[in-house]
Amino acid sequence: MTDRQAIQDLAPQLLWQRFYEISQIPRPSKKEERITAHFEQLFERLGIPYTRDKVGNLVARVPATKGYAKAPVVVLQGHSDMVCEKNRGTEHDFDRDPICLVRDGDWIGAAGTTLGADNGIGVAAALALLSDPAAVHGPLEILITVDEETGLTGANQISSKLLKGKYLLNLDSEEEGVFYIGCAGGIDTTGTFRVKHIPAPPAGYSAYTLRVSGLKGGHSGGDIHIGRANAIKLLARTWKALEVLSPFASALQGGSKRNAIPREAEMNLALPAAALEKAKAIAARCAEAFRNEFHTTDGGVKVSLEPAAMPARVYAKPFAKKVLHTLLALPHGVIQRSADIEDLVETSTNLATVVSDDQSIAIGTNQRSSVDSAKRYIAGSVAAAFQLAGAKVVQSDGYPGWQPDMQSALLQVCRQVATALTGKEPAIKAIHAGLECGILGGKYPGLDMISFGPTITGAHSPDERVHIPAVKTFYDLLKAVLKALAEHGK
Repeated sequence: MTDRQAIQDLAPQLLWQRFYEISQIPRPSKKEERITAHFEQLFERLGIPYTRDKVGNLVARVPATKGYAKAPVVVLQGHSDMVCEKNRGTEHDFDRDPICLVRDGDWIGAAGTTLGADNGIGVAAALALLSDPAAVHGPLEILITVDEETGLTGANQISSKLLKGKYLLNLDSEEEGVFYIGCAGGIDTTGTFRVKHIPAPPAGYSAYTLRVSGLKGGHSGGDIHIGRANAIKLLARTWKALEVLSPFASALQGGSKRNAIPREAEMNLALPAAALEKAKAIAARCAEAFRNEFHTTDGGVKVSLEPAAMPARVYAKPFAKKVLHTLLALPHGVIQRSADIEDLVETSTNLATVVSDDQSIAIGTNQRSSVDSAKRYIAGSVAAAFQLAGAKVVQSDGYPGWQPDMQSALLQVCRQVATALTGKEPAIKAIHAGLECGILGGKYPGLDMISFGPTITGAHSPDERVHIPAVKTFYDLLKAVLKALAEHGK
């Protein structure tokens, strides 16, 4: 069962219909023009006034249900872009092709690509309210930001005068039964080497592509604690093991997104033709060791060595060693766990990407922490490793975290509503991933915020899927919270 049939007869049908419409429109980060136009057309058709700011953020101002005009304004917030990842061999152009929805039991996924439930489901829930006759609410502001996934650009550049809301419901979380009240801040650190080439090795050498694949990847915030393998790290370890055969290296590539744990990485190696069997044996031993190390979290790792075209030039040996040692030295994973909130990763770093061309090799990393000083420390530590290797270091401005407030009035309302609706007390957590709440809270001091959503697994990877029953629970909870806030402030 694929595509539109996948959502047939699912409840709430209004939400699933909105999600299907969103999934049919390409929306990579920084290319949200078409999905933004779709939202504008929907607002115009429904007679909902809206504002589009200079960077592309949309704010629709939804009138209150009759009798609730004096209730406090509530902001419903999500983002329009999605992470674009696909499995090797999947034919899909994220700039042109719709996402193909696939239903598998109680789950909706996609055919070999990311699904875009992050954050399409949250946006679809907000839009479903516009046509839901059973929805009761005070005045709403539906805020749909752009470019959340690659830089939080929309939230960072939003005007501090655009919103009037007292409460903000961020609909960008991925765990049913949980209210999030805090998140990590982050910063990107990139080290760039200027490539030093020499001519290709003499006759007697053959070229091969060394590739690490088969990994699960995942979100560099939400999944960093699981201990999944990093394809770039495993490639570097295999490259190191092959050094005994004196290979020449070139065309180093790995990962694809700053906020995704890399699933694949590859490079070109020129080896003495007579050493091929030894090289394959070394690669096989590495693969076996990696599968043993990650048998619980990432047991599908593959290491392959396949024939390739001989390049005209390769990396000079001293330069190649410098890059290799940098990849081995760079930290990756959890650096510190919170001493205050159980099971919360406080600080981490992700070795995310390697991009090379004839001129340079750029190694991209991302650091996160809910403690600003710790974020600056780990970013400085990564920068120092690059500097010791002679790389040029560039760091982003970063984004702030969101400090938890257990005394939040919004939190108290949400807890009461959730307990009454589901019969059990919701979990209250902070998240290691970055949410736009930290930035929006800085733009609008005093804005009372909370984040919640349905269960989504495998975000930022082609394994992404959303739990169908959790979507209904999420939507019912959203409506119940809005009704309670309207009644409370009537």
